[in-house]
Amino acid sequence: MLNNITIGQYFPGNSVLHRLDPRSKIAILFFLIVAIFVFDQPIAYGVLTLLTFACMIASGVPMKTQIGSLKPLWWIILFTFLIHLFSGEGETLFNLWILTATWDGLVRGFFICLRLALLLLLSSLLTFTTSPLKLTDAMEAILSPLKAVGVPAHELAMMMTIALRFVPTLIEETDKIMKAQQSRGADFLTGSILHRLTNVVPILVPLFISAFRRADDLAMAMEARCYRGGIGRTQMKELRFASLDYAAWALTAVLLVALGVLAFAAPAGVI
Repeated sequence: MLNNITIGQYFPGNSVLHRLDPRSKIAILFFLIVAIFVFDQPIAYGVLTLLTFACMIASGVPMKTQIGSLKPLWWIILFTFLIHLFSGEGETLFNLWILTATWDGLVRGFFICLRLALLLLLSSLLTFTTSPLKLTDAMEAILSPLKAVGVPAHELAMMMTIALRFVPTLIEETDKIMKAQQSRGADFLTGSILHRLTNVVPILVPLFISAFRRADDLAMAMEARCYRGGIGRTQMKELRFASLDYAAWALTAVLLVALGVLAFAAPAGVI
């Protein structure tokens, strides 16, 4: 399961999404997420689903890897679907003990799970096609207006990016520790809940030690390179909007306007 977690991974490439300015990708992702939660008509979900798969194909990232980003949260998606399936009203589909599945619950559960899947897939595309360095620069640029009120934009962007960057590293470290403990006879899958929680301790202790050691090494490396925060720092490669970014903005604007027209023409949604 740990090998299926793809949060924070970056896949180098030269696709359309790779060439987009990271600020454009973050802003467009924000508007698409808003659209996913605001527009609840079936045709709107169809358009957003087609757009998501088009972006996945255009990214050049292996489709298996992108679909695999859903695996760590599949049980949350399944649980959400079951909650809606057995809590809806209307025509009864079938009865399971004291629970009643309805057609309305089936439809609502499907669209809620589709909403979650689109959210995860679009968010994963951002990290798949944007390097940590560019992501830091983009987040700092977006947060820079807040410097006027004393918000440390550079430090916040740096912390968020470092945290995102080390997610795959910590996952890999956890997997190594688990395999080492299992080779020594540790069992993490059988026994009572209390027994399995007790067996997690031999994983957490070395994992925390390793995390603190990595954090200390990173801090020393940054100090050795005379890092003193964002004041007076310049960038080797300045972020610049290109014609591709303007085209992406125009396409996003057209899409949002079209979805707004559809929502106005058919205000009764499925959720």
